[in-house]
Amino acid sequence: MELAALQAFVEVAERASFSEAAEALYLTQPAVSKRVAQLEAELGARLFDRISRRVTLTGTGATLLPRARQLIHDARELRRLATDLSGEVRGRLVMGTSHHIGLHRLPAPLKRFTERYADVELDIRFMDSEAACRAVETGDLELAIVTLPPDGPPNLLLQPIWHDPLEFMVGRDHPLAARQPVSLIDLLAYPAVLPGGTTYTRGILEQALRGVDARLHVAMATNYLETLHMLVATGLGWSLLPATLRDPQVVALDIDDVRLARKLGAVTHRRRSLSNAATAMLDACRSA
Repeated sequence: MELAALQAFVEVAERASFSEAAEALYLTQPAVSKRVAQLEAELGARLFDRISRRVTLTGTGATLLPRARQLIHDARELRRLATDLSGEVRGRLVMGTSHHIGLHRLPAPLKRFTERYADVELDIRFMDSEAACRAVETGDLELAIVTLPPDGPPNLLLQPIWHDPLEFMVGRDHPLAARQPVSLIDLLAYPAVLPGGTTYTRGILEQALRGVDARLHVAMATNYLETLHMLVATGLGWSLLPATLRDPQVVALDIDDVRLARKLGAVTHRRRSLSNAATAMLDACRSA
């Protein structure tokens, strides 16, 4: 049983698409179809139902998927172990980060890392912090550089790296822009544009609003903080954003002396030893 066939099977299963799996594996679609067909022939069972353009796992495929993931993970660990025993920083590092951190925190560490460790193949996946933490839990990512959850799962190790102050911001033409300080009650009288309800940043805000006798009115939600900044600047509502996004287009409000912040940092699995490449990446981020 070839590892390449298992990888093709897992990619198709996770994306429910042969074409998207081919793109992820840098292969042609016929090549992916051939690998899956070879695996089906070897196992003597159909792994996918292909009806029109829909691709779904059969019962056999669904049963085999977790084991296939584990085999791929074990193979990667063996390769990593062989590399790490040599003391070299090389191989493939699969890590995740959020778009905001990728834009505002990672450029300098990445530059230092790539200049020093040219033999490392970086696979950086941009996703919400919450999704990245889940991917570390399942073993799909070795490392995530993200907004840290307030209460992380016990099998995840959270390592703070950056303190990230948050500010209540409005556009320069917003009615509250010229009123300082502003109470939470006054703020909540206006619509907000915020990250989604399941994000860690939104959770920080909702925790701060507990006990306030007013309803939060969310006019629009998106997890892209740069997009929220644009919406604030154009006057569509107030938001809670990283202080690093404050610029002449927006005004930071003094809200009842409320001081909120996030912790940005590294998420790894407690039961997974880090590769030399992941350790070097953490060092690069800490020295930023």
